[in-house]
Amino acid sequence: MNTIVEHLTGLNAMTDQVIAMDLLISAKSGIQMYAVAATESATPEVKAVLQRHLDEAIETHERISGYMMSRGFYHPYNMNEQIQLDMQNAQTALAIPTT
Repeated sequence: MNTIVEHLTGLNAMTDQVIAMDLLISAKSGIQMYAVAATESATPEVKAVLQRHLDEAIETHERISGYMMSRGFYHPYNMNEQIQLDMQNAQTALAIPTT
């Protein structure tokens, strides 16, 4: 999308938010997969490697969620605020003109 149009419609901030949320969801998925893999590992060596990756994935998730909270993109401790934000994002998405 054109940068000028993004700024006029407010979608430039939403783009950052969408990218960050996608990254957060991917991090959560990775955490789940590492946890399952670690519990299913065949050897202690493999389990240790998977646990190390799991710890790193959890740290990455913490950094992403911290970034999102600092920008006002994510309110994990206040459901009312998060629901309001989700509703605003849905309205913004519905208002985007289709081609």
